[in-house]
Parts: sequence; structure tokens; C-alpha cells
Amino acid sequence: MRHKLIRITTVPSSLRTLLKGQHRFMNKHYEVIGIAADGDPLKEVIQNEGIKTHAVEMTRTITPIKDLKAVFQLYKFFKKEQPFIVHTHTPKAGTVGMLAAKLAGVPHRLHTIAGLPLLEITGNKRKLLNIVEKFTYKCSTLVLPNSFGLERIILEEKFTTSKKVKVIGNGSSNGIDTKHYDTALVSEVKQQELKNKLEITNNDIVFIFIGRIVKDKGINELVSAFNSLSKRHLNSKLLLVGSRENHLDPLSPETEQIIKDNNQIIATGVQKDIRPYVSISHVLAFPSYREGFPNVVLQASCMELPCIVSNINGCNEIIEHDVNGLIVPVKNDSALEAAMQFMIDNPEKRIAMIKNSRSRIIERYKQEFVWNEILKLYKTFES
Repeated sequence: MRHKLIRITTVPSSLRTLLKGQHRFMNKHYEVIGIAADGDPLKEVIQNEGIKTHAVEMTRTITPIKDLKAVFQLYKFFKKEQPFIVHTHTPKAGTVGMLAAKLAGVPHRLHTIAGLPLLEITGNKRKLLNIVEKFTYKCSTLVLPNSFGLERIILEEKFTTSKKVKVIGNGSSNGIDTKHYDTALVSEVKQQELKNKLEITNNDIVFIFIGRIVKDKGINELVSAFNSLSKRHLNSKLLLVGSRENHLDPLSPETEQIIKDNNQIIATGVQKDIRPYVSISHVLAFPSYREGFPNVVLQASCMELPCIVSNINGCNEIIEHDVNGLIVPVKNDSALEAAMQFMIDNPEKRIAMIKNSRSRIIERYKQEFVWNEILKLYKTFES
């Protein structure tokens, strides 16, 4: 009889997307059950991964009554299923999942850290979030930051001790499907059709941002830097590919106005398949304030894009300055603009960076490598 492994994320889209393919792989070795809030993506997990799922309502914000209800529902489910391992991802799933698993006597309680939103918060709310973070780690048996930089921050903040923290492989929660993220899979015809649709010419230099269009991703700085750059370079474009979260992390009114007024900035909204957009671009610009291990930088690099990233954990582990991209200070418009200018002025340097992009990702972050490293960790619990 196989041991049970329960994987939990707060929202179902994370269970579907962040861990895509990993559930099916682990299901060969364990009986895997996925838990998240209810929704269509949870049904897709069943179809795509071939595992069982269970819905438990969880919120991304602080909601004490709903959170306690989630803990109770998870506790009851764990007592019934008797899992060998409970492995949580995303902050709220970590807190309620680790507490419920500890109360239910689950022997192996793992929590993956893929970023610390609290790093951008101050005052009493920060103090509260620090307490919650420490509490989550206390309830776990092992904490898994998905980058070495994140591990360093966790230890510097004294959230837990070094013996409880481990980075798997070279970092990343799920690695990258290198066969999927390949520019060769997007035909020239499809690329040209998309360029026509977006009114991009073959002479344009295209910068692309992929992710949530929010303040924390550095969008205010990116839009400001590009707005200045675009006045000198009329053949430059900026693609903003991703969803808005105006209720959680809005952009400044000035940024919103620039996006509206500057016709060289193209906001495409969310795209189910980002590959065509990456394939018509020249550089990824990703000036985020904080990350765990950014999948977007992996994906763009795998598709042979040099990347401009901020000097934060995860980003500065994937990108080596002047080798496969440029690293700029966080929240610095002028440094970001200078890096974009460099990419325009030095096409030969950009081409050299392209040659170093895909090969590094295949060597260090291939999905199968990451999955096997996680499996090795799970197997150590059985000995």
C-alpha cells in the first residue's frame, strides 16, 4: 500500500499551474491528493494530473474566522486520510495546512516558501505577519525555500533555525518544462500574425514583462523607465502580459495614465500561452521587488531571451550579470532605463547573452531534475 502525499495551495490555479506535471510524477510513487479552494482549476487538476482533489475554502488575506474554519476542515480530512506527508505551498495554505497537519499528527509536514510578501510591509501589520510566519515554520517539520537568497533572508529574520531549512537542487519549486518553453515551437507565421495584431514592426525592439501587473512587480518603475526611453526610441515597444490586482496592489495613478497615453506600451491582459509573446520579444524586463524563484525568468531564459532583473533572490540566481542578462538595483527607474538602453545599443552583446540563456536553464532547472530531487527528499522519510 502506497503512502499518502497531500499537496495544498490556497487557490486552485496555483495547484494547477505552479506544480504542473509534478502531481502526476509523484503519483507514481505516492497516492497524491491535491487540496485548494474550489473552482474550475481544481477540476482541471483531476483531468491533467490524474490525482484526487479535495476543496477547502481558503483566503489570501487575513480572515480569522474563515482561517479557523479551514484549519478544522483540513484537520478532519487529515484524520480521515492519515497522510504520510503534507506539503504546502503559498502563505495561507502554509499557515492553516501546517497547523492542521500538526494537530492531526501528520509525521512529515513540509512548507515551500516561494516568496515573502511581508518583506514589503511595515509597522504593526509586519509584526503580525512575522509572528504568523514563525508560527507556520514552527508547525512544520521542514521548511523549503525555493532559492538560496530566500533561505538567507529566512535565517536573517530568525523565522526558524538552519537545521529546519533546506533548498532543493539549485532552487525552484517545480523546475521548467524545457521541451514546452522552446521558441522553435512558435512558427514564423504565428509570430508575424501576432506582430500584425499588436502593430509591432520587424524593426521594433520589444521589451516584455510577464506577471501580475502590480506595484510589487516593479511596474511603476518599468513604465516610468520605458516612457522616458520610448521618447528617444520610437521603434521600441513594451508588452505588459498579465492580470491586474487593483484591489490588492494597485499601480500609481501616474503609471496608469502613462499606460493609457503611450501607444508604445501594449497591455495584453492574461494570456494562457505566453510563448508567442515571448517569441516576438527581444528582452524580458522583470524589475520585481521580491520573489521566491521566478518562473517567468526561467521561462523567458529557456526561450532564449536575455533578461533585465532586479537584484533580488531568485532573479540574481538565474541571471548572471553580463552573461545571460543584466541585474539592476531594486526600485531604480534610471538604472532600469540604462539597462534597457544598453540592450538597444549593444545588439552583439544581446546575441551573446542569448547563447548563454537556454543552455544554463536546461543544465540547472530542468523539471525532471527538480522532481527527482523532491522525490529523493520524500524517500529519506521512509528510511
